[in-house]
Amino acid sequence: MQVADMDLSPEREEPATATAVTGDEDASASVVQREGNRLARALSFRNISAIYVFVVIFVVFSLWVPDTFLSGDTWRALISSQAVTAMLAVGLVVALAAGAFDLAIGATLGFGSILVSWLLVKRGIPMVPGIALTILAGAAVGLTNGLLVVRARIDSFIATLGVSSILIAMIAWISSSQQITGLSSSFQKLGTTEILGLTLPVYLMVGVALVAWYVLECTPIGRHVYATGGNAEAARLAGVRTAAVVVVALVCCGAVAAFSGLLVTSALGTGDPTIGPAYLLPAFSAAFLGSTQFRGGRFNVWGTVLAVYVLATGVKGLQLAGAPIWIPDLFNGVALLLAVGLAKYQGTARRAGAVKRLLRLERR
Repeated sequence: MQVADMDLSPEREEPATATAVTGDEDASASVVQREGNRLARALSFRNISAIYVFVVIFVVFSLWVPDTFLSGDTWRALISSQAVTAMLAVGLVVALAAGAFDLAIGATLGFGSILVSWLLVKRGIPMVPGIALTILAGAAVGLTNGLLVVRARIDSFIATLGVSSILIAMIAWISSSQQITGLSSSFQKLGTTEILGLTLPVYLMVGVALVAWYVLECTPIGRHVYATGGNAEAARLAGVRTAAVVVVALVCCGAVAAFSGLLVTSALGTGDPTIGPAYLLPAFSAAFLGSTQFRGGRFNVWGTVLAVYVLATGVKGLQLAGAPIWIPDLFNGVALLLAVGLAKYQGTARRAGAVKRLLRLERR
């Protein structure tokens, strides 16, 4: 009996071992399946459609106008020329992520452009203080927008549209509706100095994008920004100071816009009172198209930068192929409409998915 009771023969252990092996295999298969699903979602057209569109654009114009489209000079010029637009769009992302629409961003860029020219040329202020005052002026514009939204409780569309009109009047007053020339060569180097074939604004744009990405994605401040933009009332009840978030987001947006404007002036070598409004539509198109990339309907930095260059590549290809001069406006307008529609669809789909998950949990 003792021998029988203590019998530990292999035959009696096999079922347990087989069960353990089977369980390990099932767990491994489940992990592989999850990783496969995650990779499929990451590479899906919905998640990175701009990359697929870029590939199509690149192939089409490489076959259509290969001599000019594939030129290294063309690509270096495109990357450099779009740096300011990308920087402006990144600043806009901060405001949009907080739920504020800054329609004054183009006028703020124009204001920064003409203000730095006036300070350096007309007032004789040294370059560094002139740049600092220009950025502070842009931040002041953003602060005004923020206070109108959170204190006066004016919708951000209306508040920033009104401020935009005021800025355009101020630009005309400061410049007398004339270009301001006579900028120093040292200031012009800020926008024209090349490093490894690309102008300095490209590297400044990457720096601004990195800071914005880190703050939005890796800090509690960024989580508060997205919470405010997603549902301001829920965020407020959760303890988020939503009014402060909106104001700070618009201040950052204004400062980045003014900085972008002074870079434009530096690259042009003159203060032009007419340049601001032309940047409004490309910035919004890129921000909304960027929201459909990587983050599934959420405004994000790298999706926006990608969108800027995808749109610019399409426009450049059409221009090189001999398209009419009005093509950029048409291209950006169509892109904005499609991007907003796609972003709304993705947001609706995400909310529907959340509701379905909640119902499944309730059934359990």
